[in-house]
Amino acid sequence: MDAKTISTKLAHQTALNGSIHQLFDAVDVISVQGYDEQRRVIYWNVGSELLYGFTEAEALGKKIEELIVPESMRHLVVSAHNDWITKEIEIPAAEITLCNKDGDDVSVYSSHVMFTNQYNQKQMYCIDINLADVIQAQEQAMFKANMLKAVFEATPDLFFLMEEDGTIVDYHASNTSKLYVPPEHFIGKQITSVLPEGVCDKFKIHIAKVLKQKGVASFEYELDVPSGLHYFEARISLLQSSSQVVVIVRDITEQHKTAEVIRQHAYFDTLTSLPNRFLSLDRLSQMLNEAERNNEKTAVLFLDLDDFKKVNDSLGHEVGDKLLIEAASRLQLALRKEDTVGRLGGDEFIVLLRALANNTSAIDISENLLKIFREPFQIDGRELILTLSIGIAIYPENGDCASDLLRNADTAMYQAKAMGRNAYSFFTKEMNIVMTRRFEIEGQLHGALERNEFEVYYQPQLNVKDGSIMGAEALLRWRNPMLGNVTPDEFIPIAEQTGLIVPIGKYVIEQSLSFLSEWQTASQQDYMIAVNLSPRQFRDNDLIEFIKKALSDTNINPDHLEFEITEGVLMIGKSYIDEALLELHKLGIKLSMDDFGTGYSSLSYLRQYAFDVLKIDRSFINGITLKKEDCDLVKATIAMAHSLGLVVVAEGVEMREQLTLLEDLGCDYVQGYYFSKPIPARELLEFKHTKNS
Repeated sequence: MDAKTISTKLAHQTALNGSIHQLFDAVDVISVQGYDEQRRVIYWNVGSELLYGFTEAEALGKKIEELIVPESMRHLVVSAHNDWITKEIEIPAAEITLCNKDGDDVSVYSSHVMFTNQYNQKQMYCIDINLADVIQAQEQAMFKANMLKAVFEATPDLFFLMEEDGTIVDYHASNTSKLYVPPEHFIGKQITSVLPEGVCDKFKIHIAKVLKQKGVASFEYELDVPSGLHYFEARISLLQSSSQVVVIVRDITEQHKTAEVIRQHAYFDTLTSLPNRFLSLDRLSQMLNEAERNNEKTAVLFLDLDDFKKVNDSLGHEVGDKLLIEAASRLQLALRKEDTVGRLGGDEFIVLLRALANNTSAIDISENLLKIFREPFQIDGRELILTLSIGIAIYPENGDCASDLLRNADTAMYQAKAMGRNAYSFFTKEMNIVMTRRFEIEGQLHGALERNEFEVYYQPQLNVKDGSIMGAEALLRWRNPMLGNVTPDEFIPIAEQTGLIVPIGKYVIEQSLSFLSEWQTASQQDYMIAVNLSPRQFRDNDLIEFIKKALSDTNINPDHLEFEITEGVLMIGKSYIDEALLELHKLGIKLSMDDFGTGYSSLSYLRQYAFDVLKIDRSFINGITLKKEDCDLVKATIAMAHSLGLVVVAEGVEMREQLTLLEDLGCDYVQGYYFSKPIPARELLEFKHTKNS
């Protein structure tokens, strides 16, 4: 072999060793040493300097037994090394005690790798881990042993040595399934002739960048290898001493998948897989830009599932989730391909309608949505009926930006709710005024109690037979300096939603009982006071104790206090409501079913709970002298209530003819404007009424 050939081979060996050493040069927590066949040091990394105290200059060329092997072990080390060289008997990984430059013991976990280069010269690499501070359980030691043994082969996954023109001269792969083609198809060839065109372009650009700027260049690419589609990160650096390029390739498929999962969570609803609020609004903004360019109409539909909370509370969140998934599926099936449906949260959805010819198109789609939701849902063997309320905002009439259109569609949806639900409504400026009023009320409601803006009024309740007063219903009134008189229909729902109904409700109870005590004393009559209890008040853990104390403080007999309960309270179906009603009954307080006839399951609740009074809703009383159906219904209700031992109160009596008919039907008590509107406490003390007045 001539001198030129030997020189070329030695240069190649140096380059390959240099690229191998590059893996360990930046690692100072692991000691890596390389030895030739005579056990002389040919590589000594920073980790070795830190662990054993010898600098690289001090170590290079020295034999291992002269540096770090205690005298008692030298014969064993020399013999073991010779056996591996001559007999191929591997030195097993083990925990051993070596020594440092000062002669102190150094406990390490030592692994060994033997290489034979192309000149049939063997080189041993020792990988030592300092065990002084890391002796742990056997499982951890085993794990570290396996990990450290695999460091050289597994970090990184793929290793390529190339000439500057991209010719591949050597490689290392711990997992050959990640190679695009077998080694015999790429060794000695330019990488640009091996890989697909798009990937080749990236390699050419970044190799040129490294050759020009030195340093390290990295980029990502995807490749369909024998094991499937994988994503890789390539890091390219220049070996200046040999004018060769080192390419380290890591498989980042799992990281890519994780990033996709994160993207899915960031932009899509985890339950229904629909676009979430963030992505829906982003698509809305894009849709508006497109509509502006093309001079088109678009629409935003704000959808809310009617009475979903009742289903969720009564049947559980698991059933509720399944219902939301099925609802999302129906919405998707009902829309055009170019439209978008997203979930804003809870039971609220958004539908984006592109390129509408006119407002009628939005109506057609909304009516179709209402139609498909009228079909019962089949969930866990149950047949559930769930309807929609839809608010519609049109671009550009109802807004020219995403936030305005969404807000206006939301406003329109509340209007659809007010229309009786299972309906759609377009946004108008009048609706916006209504919502503004709502926000103003909510703002002023905070602090109204402390500012003494509330007053309890009382509407007398009279005995149908003799016209005598038997009690009154307490009704709250609110006068605010900025808003004027605010009706209960406006502020009570807001107080319920904000939780302010709890302190306000306590105020009403205190005021009512205090007045009742004064009223009974002044008239020497055992009058009744009826007070409404809202759903939110039942969640107050102090409710029962508060009522007990209020009765005690005012010296009122519990059977002179009546709490009016609407069906909405009972439909919540929570155990704390059942327990509270039972406690109130035990105290002797009377319970009244309010607004009877307006719900769906009132008869079952009359059987389930210990009610004393049934109040017929004013909507039925209004028509008893005009509609035979209303009259028959009131007659049947009174008969049914009496058969259950309940007292019947008719509210909303406004005409003499209604009173006469109620007397004929056997109604017990009445209240309404025919006798008196709700009046302040002072006026009620002076109120007189007889049957013939």
